[in-house]
Amino acid sequence: MLRTLAVENYRSLRNLVVPLGRLNLILGANGAGKSNLYRALRLLADTASGGVVSSLAREGGLGSTLWAGPERISVAMRSGRVPVQGGPRNDPVRLKLGFAGEKLGYSIALGLPPPSGSAFSLDPEIKRECVWMGPVCKPDRLLVDRSGPAVRARTEAGWKTVADGLSLFEPVFTQISDPNLTPEIAWLREVIRGWRFYDQLRTDAGAPCRMPQLGTRTPVLGHDGADLAAAIQTILETGDAPAVARAVEAAFPGASIEIECQGDGRFGLEFRQHGLLRPLRAAELSDGTLRFLLWLAALLTPRPPTMMVLNEPETSLHPDLIPALAGMIRSAAERTQVWVVTHSPALAASLRDDPEARVIELEKQMGQTEVRGQGLLDRPAWKWAD
Repeated sequence: MLRTLAVENYRSLRNLVVPLGRLNLILGANGAGKSNLYRALRLLADTASGGVVSSLAREGGLGSTLWAGPERISVAMRSGRVPVQGGPRNDPVRLKLGFAGEKLGYSIALGLPPPSGSAFSLDPEIKRECVWMGPVCKPDRLLVDRSGPAVRARTEAGWKTVADGLSLFEPVFTQISDPNLTPEIAWLREVIRGWRFYDQLRTDAGAPCRMPQLGTRTPVLGHDGADLAAAIQTILETGDAPAVARAVEAAFPGASIEIECQGDGRFGLEFRQHGLLRPLRAAELSDGTLRFLLWLAALLTPRPPTMMVLNEPETSLHPDLIPALAGMIRSAAERTQVWVVTHSPALAASLRDDPEARVIELEKQMGQTEVRGQGLLDRPAWKWAD
């Protein structure tokens, strides 16, 4: 489980260090930085697949994502008593992302490459990557240290260079694969690959989940929800079928769901509701009803991830469905670490009293995202590698 997330120089996240718990609620007004925090977490997830550079390119490149404000903001400036002064940057431009878990921590620093004639001259380079033991990166806790193309690892005999000449555009996770040489990299790679993000569950008229789909055992709902019927059938057969019935009853009293297995191997969703003479197929359901069932399939998965991140799960849901959604989220948080990025006061109110909940309310001061009420003593200990 992640205990701390740190981001520096990413959009409005000038220097953010966030304490984490089992259930994390990300709150804040529009423009406060919730989406930036979500994107930063996704960039960290992309390191395990080697896609962090391409993800930055899709956001407009490193120059478009870097913090655009002054290098230093004084207390007087934040209070409005002194105007912010512009000026050239004196420090090397670096976008830094990192986290500390219960066992290991990881950080990556990206910067622009030296001027060249390459057509890819705007691609960021990986300047530094570190893996350490414990909550804070310290020299005596470093286990793996990458500087540019060279990687060294701590062994029983001391530091040993394990690779030289690595590509500057790919993280160590995709270039070093020997678990005997660097077990920390292998372990962290699998942990990060286990993170699961849901933010593009489609419920429009043409959404794939509205049509019968070829079904196979599906312990993990796909990112777009196309395999909804197969995912629910998998839960009914190999997961917690009573939890499905309870969740549907809590949201739609008197209703039930069944999966129709057609002769050609396609699975279709059927929704039975009190007072109707026939079940409704997925194509007939409202956006809100279908979205709730998508969240049911995601949260009741029989194969919990190491971390699950939900981006605005309240979208399209009637307020009456929020308590049932909150109940499923709380149950999921008993098995995995959960993030919920939400605009819904009702969902926040339903979750914030949970003993496992960590409320992270963001606000923006002088263009910089901060955690509301976080003082110096509340900020988790964090140190970037020099």
